[in-house]
Amino acid sequence: MADLVNLGDILRLPALGHRAAYVDLRNPDQPRELTAFQLDVLTVSIARGLVNRGIGAGDRVGIVSANRMEFFAAYSGAMRMGAVAVPVNFKLPPATLVHIFRDSEIKLAFTDQARAPLIPGGIPAINFDEESFEAFQSPGSQQTFVPGERELAEILYTSGSGGPPKGVPLTHRGQLWALEIHREPLHADQALVYTPVVAPLYHMNGLFFTTVALMNRMTVISLPHFDPRAYLETVARWRCTVLSGIPTMFAMMVRERELISRLDFGFVRAVTIGSAPLTDTLLGQVQKLFPNADVRIGFGTTEVGPSVFGPHPDGLPKPPLSLGYPLGSIEWRLADGPTSDEGVLALRTPALMDGYLNLPKVTAQKMQDGWYMTGDVLRRDSNGFFFFVGRADDMFVCGGENIYPGEIEKLLEKHAGVAQAAVVPAPDDIKGQVPVAFLIPRPGTRLDADEIKQYALEYGPAYAYPRFVVIRDELPVSGTHKIDRVSLIAEAAELSRSARRASGISC
Repeated sequence: MADLVNLGDILRLPALGHRAAYVDLRNPDQPRELTAFQLDVLTVSIARGLVNRGIGAGDRVGIVSANRMEFFAAYSGAMRMGAVAVPVNFKLPPATLVHIFRDSEIKLAFTDQARAPLIPGGIPAINFDEESFEAFQSPGSQQTFVPGERELAEILYTSGSGGPPKGVPLTHRGQLWALEIHREPLHADQALVYTPVVAPLYHMNGLFFTTVALMNRMTVISLPHFDPRAYLETVARWRCTVLSGIPTMFAMMVRERELISRLDFGFVRAVTIGSAPLTDTLLGQVQKLFPNADVRIGFGTTEVGPSVFGPHPDGLPKPPLSLGYPLGSIEWRLADGPTSDEGVLALRTPALMDGYLNLPKVTAQKMQDGWYMTGDVLRRDSNGFFFFVGRADDMFVCGGENIYPGEIEKLLEKHAGVAQAAVVPAPDDIKGQVPVAFLIPRPGTRLDADEIKQYALEYGPAYAYPRFVVIRDELPVSGTHKIDRVSLIAEAAELSRSARRASGISC
């Protein structure tokens, strides 16, 4: 971004600073609203407060809090004065939180009242909800820290299927490059655009989307946590025209049929769904819910950049479920696949991390000759559009056949009675591993496990049908609103053992 060098300066873009920037709905009956100028004043006062507390350039500042305007101001303020912001997932176990604080060497943390007990002993904490927070602030002017070429702006922690979360150090330069992809011209007469943010700010999805919205002078409607009814009511009340989230969130929304029948969503113009695979059934349901919206599938990673795909350079229409066409500034290749048009996506961008924090062996596995191996298996069609196939580490082998859970989920969600599906492997003494399906029925329907198995046998490959089908009202979700596959895998393993198909431990 030509006129910015510090990610914390995003609110100082000159145009339209007088307009509403952030509306905090922690108390929906008493919204708290700040303009971009006012939010920037809060940011500067926090930056000055950090300097007064002895925090210097390169020091790590943690944030352990639910979504709120002070969270974003502390995030921006830390970077503004040269520190490295470390948003922390407060839903992790206490031992994991201690690991993150030690791993990133957090020297001071911001928190809210509910999360204050989670701050490890010995770490100074600034509580947003106490009077001391106002005393901590230092109103005035603050010269923006000018970072070097590889100077860190933030460290985000990302979790895989096993092991503790991995710290991803990200530079000012790389994140500003990623933002530039989404930058739009600002005009004095442009209409107000409201956009709700409920994805947690400790996750790239919520954090980056908030930054993009503020950069483009949208008004962020901030919700502290996700509830499908509250979200839909907020969209309707504030007439939010730009929405974003992950598939699990939208799958929960479309089930609120009685509420949806009473609300009008014809004003919604854009919906971006990312961070997890999307099925064509859910895509159709979202399009029906927001009939006038352009529904887009987002794809990116914390390690390499939140945006990888966009429109086709020749203007070709994007097929349903396509991720899009690689952006011109992205270097990509497909590796280890059956053809040159299918394989594990490897990426190289200006936003690429130098390596995981304090994890040289893991870095060596994921970074190969300057390329980041995403672990996502993608397919490219004849027009150059990309499609998600599955995660390489989610793939399992059943009787010698490779199975990608996402492919079975897409098949099952085409069944008239299935609202949402999650497929995981279970250990099997004969086949090695077998698919297990956890299903949510569509409202007003009843599912039969045997019927689902027959449906999968009829319309999919025989080896991929689910050996067990579990029907329930909801699926477990993690702190980032994604399906908690770890708990489902444990449950599937117990099913297999109880049926005496597996005598060993969980796969």
